[in-house]
Order: sequence, then structure tokens, then C-alpha cells
Amino acid sequence: MAEALTTDLLTPEEATQQAQATTAPNGLQYATLGRLDLPSLTADEIARLVGTVPTGISNGLTGFRYVFVPLALSGSRLEGGETAAFPLIDRTLIAPAYSLALADRAICHRNAQVDGKEVVFLSSRLHTDRFALAFEFFINIAHNFTDTIGVPPSFSELLWKQVTANVRGETSIDAWEDRAGALGVSVTELDARARGSAPRGTVDEKARTSYYAAAFADSLAIYLLSVFMDFDYSDLREREYPLLAAPALAERLRAISRLFPPNDGYQFQILYRRRG
Repeated sequence: MAEALTTDLLTPEEATQQAQATTAPNGLQYATLGRLDLPSLTADEIARLVGTVPTGISNGLTGFRYVFVPLALSGSRLEGGETAAFPLIDRTLIAPAYSLALADRAICHRNAQVDGKEVVFLSSRLHTDRFALAFEFFINIAHNFTDTIGVPPSFSELLWKQVTANVRGETSIDAWEDRAGALGVSVTELDARARGSAPRGTVDEKARTSYYAAAFADSLAIYLLSVFMDFDYSDLREREYPLLAAPALAERLRAISRLFPPNDGYQFQILYRRRG
């Protein structure tokens, strides 16, 4: 089974060599490989997607390349044992064409070191619309930037100001859990505290640093998505945690916009109610 599945798969080096590479006007390096077949996301739209990233962000990502491929896989997800060509280890494999059998084993993205670059392979065919693929791309951009450059001190100050003011909710389950850890309370206690009925524990500085990174990366990804396209904030809601109050998120997004203004030809705005 594994041998049949890996027959036409590429190593990261092969995929990078075969991909159609380019550099966006903002300096971000990206490429496409194979038929992506995603409705409403043509080559021009992918160029616009990549071009959304402000130069203040892309300048910090010179060590990265983003490659849109049909499917990216981990060798360890292939069933049936190892083969001579592809030993069954946790390595990145790229499918240049889509198939149902491979889609069941693909994941949203895989990273690999190629020619001194951190190459991020994005599984375009796992996403059914431009919203999903764009958000996946921006999440990777945001985390790569945060891990490489860090969190702006002014943004950390804003985050902690909101936390100590008991602003309810967060932007992801990771940020929600890290926020609880930073305050020295459980997630249940954090939820109660946001309602004004639970005391705060001892601040955990390591958890607070993790919280700053998670919340900044989340906010940066949402900001980039909002610059690229219009969407409803409720579309980001998940069940595991309460979504951050809209005015608090707006404050975070405006802070990011001041730090990293949109490139020429792009616009950032917040609308609290849909028209008509």
C-alpha cells in the first residue's frame, strides 16, 4: 500500500526544484506546483494573496519560502510499512497531483529545510475555498514572523492591559490556555474570572511570554486576512474557548495596522455591522 502511494511523491528538494518560483513585490518568496484547482484562487489571486503581507512583515521572512502544492504529507502517515525509496519516518513528502487516497493522509502544511531556506508547503487542495487557504497561509506567516522576530513590546502591553481588565475571550485555544497559565489559574477559573467571580493566581512569566506570542500571531493572521478579503468575525468561532470580544479584537488589529500598515493597493477596515 505505501509503495503505491509514494510512487509519484516528491521529496521537498524535488518539489522545490520543480515548482514555479517567484518573488512578490513585497519581497516574499513563493511558488506553485501542480494543479491547485481551487475555485476563485487563480494565479493572479495567489499573487494578490502573497502580496497582502506588509513589507514590514515580509522583511522579517527572508529565510522562508512558501510553496502552494496540491497536497503535503508526512511519511509517517503512510500505511503499509516503509519502502526503499521512502523510509517510514517523519519526513515531508509532496504530492504534485491530487488523489483521494493521498488526501486522507495529507495535512494542512509541512515544513522542510531546502537550500538554506525554511520551505513551507501548503496543501491547497485540502481547503475548499479562498477563505480557508488564505487563513492557513496567514497563520503560517504570522507564526513564522513571531518565532523569528518576536512580539512588539507595545503589543504585549496592550494584551496585558486587556487581560488585567478582564476582557473576555481569546483568539485561539492556545492563546486561551496560555492566558490562563499566565494568570496562574485553570481554564475554568479563567472563564469564571472573566465573569468577575474568580480570583487571580500568581503570574507565571514563562506562560505570559507564551501567551504574548500566541495572541500576537493570532491577531496578525486575522489582520492579514482582513486586509486580503472581507469576512465575518464569527466565522472564526470555535467551541473550545470563548471568542474575544469584538471591540478588544478591533483594538488589537488597529495596533497591528499602525505597526505594519497595508501595502499600496490594499486596505484595512473594520465594520461592526454588515450592510443591508
